[in-house]
Amino acid sequence: MLRFACGLALCFVLAAYCSAKIHFKDEFLDDTWRTKWVDSTFKGSDQGKFVHSAGKFYGDAEKDKGLKTSQDAKFYGISAKFDSFSNENKPLVLQFTVKHEQNIDCGGGYAKLYSSDLDQKNLHGDSPYLIMFGPDICGPGTKKVHVIFNYKGKVLLTKKDIRCKDDVYTHLYTLIVKPDSTYEVRIDNEKVESGDLESDWDFLPPKKIKDPDAKKPEDWDDREKMDDPDDKKPDDWDQPEHIPDPDAKKPDDWDDDMDGEWEPPMIDNPAYKGEWKPKQIDNPNYKGEWIHPEIDNPDYSPDDNLYKYTDIGAVGFDLWQVKSGTIFDNLIVTDSVEDAEEHAKNTWMKTKGPEKKMKDKQEEEERKTREEEEKKMKDEDAEKKEEDDDEEEEEEEEEEAKKPEQDSEPDHGGEL
Repeated sequence: MLRFACGLALCFVLAAYCSAKIHFKDEFLDDTWRTKWVDSTFKGSDQGKFVHSAGKFYGDAEKDKGLKTSQDAKFYGISAKFDSFSNENKPLVLQFTVKHEQNIDCGGGYAKLYSSDLDQKNLHGDSPYLIMFGPDICGPGTKKVHVIFNYKGKVLLTKKDIRCKDDVYTHLYTLIVKPDSTYEVRIDNEKVESGDLESDWDFLPPKKIKDPDAKKPEDWDDREKMDDPDDKKPDDWDQPEHIPDPDAKKPDDWDDDMDGEWEPPMIDNPAYKGEWKPKQIDNPNYKGEWIHPEIDNPDYSPDDNLYKYTDIGAVGFDLWQVKSGTIFDNLIVTDSVEDAEEHAKNTWMKTKGPEKKMKDKQEEEERKTREEEEKKMKDEDAEKKEEDDDEEEEEEEEEEAKKPEQDSEPDHGGEL
């Protein structure tokens, strides 16, 4: 019986594995990406152009090519369609890499999933989408990962703050939506956030609401402390905050007719004690904080299919960037977490080490070049100063040579 149960479990695992499907994948290895992707022309002259590039530093000059934003202060829109599918009873995985090698100051780095009826040529910010996922940076205050769902026409932002990477290297972003309506966000293959959809987004009204018929009793005393009724203000308490300076003297040249009546300047009163308040004591009638009773929300209706979309048929990048240079690559849409992990293993994991090595080498070469240029400038300045000093010395010698010889003193000796 045990052998049968194990065999049955293995069959389920194999069946799940065999049914796993990669719905879309693009590593942008060559120019064939142009046959899959359609540029939006919605913004006209404000529409930025994507180019095929690995950037300034990379792990492999060809394999690390992706879609790169190439113009500053532009809108970007591009999308690709695939056979429509539903993620019913299956995980949904959206994964891609983002490289902000321009050290982005303000701009998006996210991808969107759309339904199959997407108007690709007119793709823009208001085009309806199903899921939006990825990093968004704008100044020091906004450095987050968006995870946005469209539910029954409502755009829902996550209640959690998920921080994105903000350096110049390639990073892997993975969103996993599971059929039990839970989710997981990974950055560089590490889980950074997880939970359930109902708790972390406002898909549904709250299960409980405050009872509209419940009211705090009029005699409910929620003051933990109270004024001491036996504490009395001292008779000498009230003193002015400022008084005339007793040491001030009317200036001798003060003219009352011209300057008006003289008044001494005001100074802080050392006897001033501030506003008097009676001391606080425990309130014998304190009942604690009144908690509003809750009831079941009549508008709440559970939904076991918060995770589900029936028509997923396109993926795209729709964003705005102030400073261009972002590279998108290694995109995969699948219902298998294992397939996404394998894809990351064969792409990003092979890129990250050599990419950093190349960047470090470039920075070292730039440092050496900078130091050589600085040394050259210092040497040139020193040489010029030496030449100027020599020139000045020669001029002084020439001036000295031009001076006439002084006559010798006259001889006043001799006979008287």
